[in-house]
Amino acid sequence: MPPVTVACIKWGTAFGPEYVNRLYSGVRRNLPHEVRFVCMTEHADGLHPEVEVVPLPREPFQAEMDRALAVANRQGAMRKVSLFRPGAIPGAEGPILGFDLDVVITGDLEPIRTHAPGKVVMRHDWTEARKGRPTGHGSVFRFDPARHGYLYDDLAAAPYAEVERARGSEQRYTSHKAMAQGDFAYIPGDWVVSFKYDCLGLPPVNWLRPPRLPAGARVVCFHGRPKMPEAVEGYRGSLIRRSRPCPWLREHWIDRARADLGRDWA
Repeated sequence: MPPVTVACIKWGTAFGPEYVNRLYSGVRRNLPHEVRFVCMTEHADGLHPEVEVVPLPREPFQAEMDRALAVANRQGAMRKVSLFRPGAIPGAEGPILGFDLDVVITGDLEPIRTHAPGKVVMRHDWTEARKGRPTGHGSVFRFDPARHGYLYDDLAAAPYAEVERARGSEQRYTSHKAMAQGDFAYIPGDWVVSFKYDCLGLPPVNWLRPPRLPAGARVVCFHGRPKMPEAVEGYRGSLIRRSRPCPWLREHWIDRARADLGRDWA
């Protein structure tokens, strides 16, 4: 089989190259296939030489999209849509597995790669699920440019209206658009977990014991706070989100990546 294409997008300076390199290491250590790892970015300095760089474009509809995002107070969101453009990753064959940079790989990714063939797949967003609303979470996703080009084309055709309808949320746009086409499936929730919702525990548990890694978790998402560097050392930001140092996070995000790529890259 051809290499499995895995993609991430890095814009701005919020995340350094070590986030990309550690993600690359986690992906290749947890897929049983040759991996083509692509980073779409305008800042390629410091990326591991095996990470393939694709320039992050300024889309021709960017100004109109930005105008709608400003109204929604979501400036800078929705850059990920550039990944959905057919041909954006030259020569990519078959489905593409995508990750945000604020995730840590902790287990076998093959079930996610093969889940619900032909569908756009995302995990149910935690907040939306509690409210009974159908929206995917964008930290982990899979799509096929040959089948799901409408994710790009529909936004390009009506950027202001699509952003307004999604209230400036890329994950709402992506999941709702695919749902409308009958092209969507949720990734099982125990495969993709939230650090703050699934690992910490509520007070006083989070003050007394280290965060736990749920059995069966393959990806841990660090949406919001704390981010990984904060959680490794122990986070003191609030009573609800306070956490003790996290040895398993250090192992999966830092130690294994350094053993794989070398300290200079991870």
